[in-house]
Amino acid sequence: MERRTIGATALEVGAIGLGCMPMHWAYTASQRSGEGALRTVHAALDAGTTLLDTADMYGPFTNELLVGRVLRERRAEAFVSTKCGLLVGEHSIVANGRPGYVKRACDASLRRLQTDVIDVYQLHRPDPEVPVEETWGAMAELVSAGKVRALGWCAVGARTRRRSRAGLYDATIQQLERVQQVFPVSCVEAELSVWSREALVSLVPWCVSRGVGLLAAMPLGNGFLSGTLTPGQGFEPEDVRARHPRFTAEMMAANQPIVAGLRRVARRHGATVAQVALAWVLAQGRHVVPVPGTKKAGWAVENAGAAQLRLTREDFTEIASLPRAIGSWD
Repeated sequence: MERRTIGATALEVGAIGLGCMPMHWAYTASQRSGEGALRTVHAALDAGTTLLDTADMYGPFTNELLVGRVLRERRAEAFVSTKCGLLVGEHSIVANGRPGYVKRACDASLRRLQTDVIDVYQLHRPDPEVPVEETWGAMAELVSAGKVRALGWCAVGARTRRRSRAGLYDATIQQLERVQQVFPVSCVEAELSVWSREALVSLVPWCVSRGVGLLAAMPLGNGFLSGTLTPGQGFEPEDVRARHPRFTAEMMAANQPIVAGLRRVARRHGATVAQVALAWVLAQGRHVVPVPGTKKAGWAVENAGAAQLRLTREDFTEIASLPRAIGSWD
């Protein structure tokens, strides 16, 4: 598989990553399987995927424990990204960016992951009660201690309210500018897909100008851009899509022309809809690494295959002409 470099760290990853979150968090609980998830991670590594993206809050903790079972056998083949900074309570999720907590969280993640170093340690969300420079400084000390190789910033779900497309990531960029003065940002994780292109306006150019990698979260639009979802199919109550405005039956039906356009491109290449959606994200720059989440081994292998798909000028023109998604994320 093609290799890509994360920021200025010269840390290389495969062109397609694996988001491990759906195996234990946010999506269909009835389809979760510990052994099935284990097979999925192994299948992804076998297919050439190296980046495994997780967080201590997924589960909580069970997702890192799963990845740790794989790393115990295959650490040399994997590039591990995990996150800190969010605490899961019974009825709420709160940020904790206190330096002492960050250091304890890192040690706990290392134990669960069964490794002595984390390749990229991301701040899941800044703590409004703690100056972000203090949190980032504690994370930088983890690099100095050899527990972490590089630092990243998770901007998923941290966008400002929509007033204009150009302003959507303004607050995130301001925070990135602040922490960049403390210690280099190696990568930013943010949503980027055919139906959510806002990061291309300001966040991606910021990353490019500073040699920062972009981990593209939700590159398959929470499954919609795989072409496997049916309008009105419904979602289990704890599934995040049950509360998202783009996943009402009406909005899913209205956005079907996007999937239809991707399917036309896929037919020309003998590819799947998901592979076309991922190839489009890959084409946004060599600094971009899509990180699709999945629970199933077959989908992980299919996703990895998108790295071999080369879209044509005709394909890009057709995708650019597709209607914008209906239904706000805000």
